This record gives sequence, structure tokens and C-alpha cells, in this order.
Amino acid sequence: MAAQSRLSELEQVLCYRFSHPGLLECALTHRSLTHEQAQTGGGVQAASAPEDNERLEFLGDAVLSLVVAEALYAMHPEWREGELTRVRAGLVSRQHMAQVAEAAGLGGYLRLSRGEERSGLRHKATVLSNSMEAVMGALYLDGGLEAARRFARRFVMGEAAEQLARDLRSGAALGNYKSALQERLQAAHAGSPVYRLKSESGPDHHKRFLVEVRIKGEDGARGDPLARGTGRTKKLAEQDAARRALERLEALGASGATARTAERDVPDGEPPSV
Repeated sequence: MAAQSRLSELEQVLCYRFSHPGLLECALTHRSLTHEQAQTGGGVQAASAPEDNERLEFLGDAVLSLVVAEALYAMHPEWREGELTRVRAGLVSRQHMAQVAEAAGLGGYLRLSRGEERSGLRHKATVLSNSMEAVMGALYLDGGLEAARRFARRFVMGEAAEQLARDLRSGAALGNYKSALQERLQAAHAGSPVYRLKSESGPDHHKRFLVEVRIKGEDGARGDPLARGTGRTKKLAEQDAARRALERLEALGASGATARTAERDVPDGEPPSV
């Protein structure tokens, strides 16, 4: 398929027609191709060959962060900075942008050197993510912020943003339950979580750690156990304890209970049944 025809095909996928198609061509050009062309051209890059996409990637990364932050700010006036930051991080992450690129079939349009073509580079997540950011940069240069906004709303946000919001509420966003628990307790002015190693068992190559989380009040006093968690490392056990604490608070929250009520509901001297 001729180069211009391929660009037109991708424009249909992206739902955008470029006034300057060279920008899109540049966004699809990996540095391996320009390096190969420079070598085969006797060290001088052919005048007709576009530059690689790294500068557009730099620009697109900044534009992407801006338009996603702007959209989240408008969509969720009830969110605080921490919530906005964490969901934005998930949406602009390398993993998610690689998924966006895969959904658009972007790998099939990348311009690579023959060596990297044989290596399967066009299917690697890092290359897909970087190239998708470069396309965002090209959209911005060609159509301004509005073109970038439309693309982000259509391809980057959507259901992914809502899923991340649900994960955030459950404490699963980015897998960081400890941060989610701390943010929830601070928002409720209930104190901060404190983790304590209760026990460890098993041989060195197969350790098991038991960690307990309590709420530390503003006066420095530690409350009763809120939850316990286990894991192969202390950090994983702490994350598990935080996850269980969030589940407990979520269940109690549905009945109008507070974090302090959660502590009082645990019988003295007994671990919480979570």
C-alpha cells in the first residue's frame, strides 16, 4: 500500500484528517529508520526523509497530561488533588497508552528499520506508547488543543477513566492500597494508618509475614486493630492489610459508620474478622 494511502487509512482510524500529513508521518517514524537511512546515504540523511518521532513524543507527553487533567478536573469537581493525580497517572501511563495504540492498530503503521522490523519492535509496549504520544503531539501541532482534546476524550478517557475511578474508590487504583487508605482516613479527619509486624513464619526462601494496621489519632494514640494482612514480604503484607481495611471501611460506610466505629466494632483482644 502506498505511503499516502496508509496515512489516509490511519487518519480514518484516528477520526482526524491532517492538514499537514508530514506531521503524522513523522510521528510514525522510529529513530532506527532515520539512523538506517543516514548510514545507507553515506552519512547524510535523505532530504525527503522526515525526522524521527522523539521530539513529537516529548511534546505529546505534555499535551496528553494537560488535556487529561483538564477533562478530569471538569468531570469530577468532587475529587481532591490526590484523586485527580492518581487517575490521571493511570490514564497517561505507558501501559494504558500502549493499549490505546493497540486498539488503533498503530503498530502496523510504524516506520522502522529493516533490522527492527525483523526484531518485532513494532509490537513492543514501550514503542507503541511512545508512538501514541508522538501522534498526540502531531495532532496538537496540526489542529491545536481542541484536536488533542477530542482524541483524548474518544480514545484515552472513556470507560478507562470510569474504571480507574471505581478502582480508586475501592482502593485498587495503581494497586496502592496504602495510599488509598491514608487518603480516605485523612479525608475523614480520622487520623493516619500505622502498620505493625505481628509475626513471620516459614523458611527464608518462602517467608510469610502478618501485618496489622491501626489508626493513629491526632493525639498520637493508637487505636484498636483495623485489619490484618499477609504477604511474602512486609510491604506486600502491609498492602494486603490496607486492602482489607478499605473493604471494612467500605462496608461500614454503607451503614453510615465511621473509621473510629470500625475500630470499636472489633472485640477487645481479637483480630478483626476480615
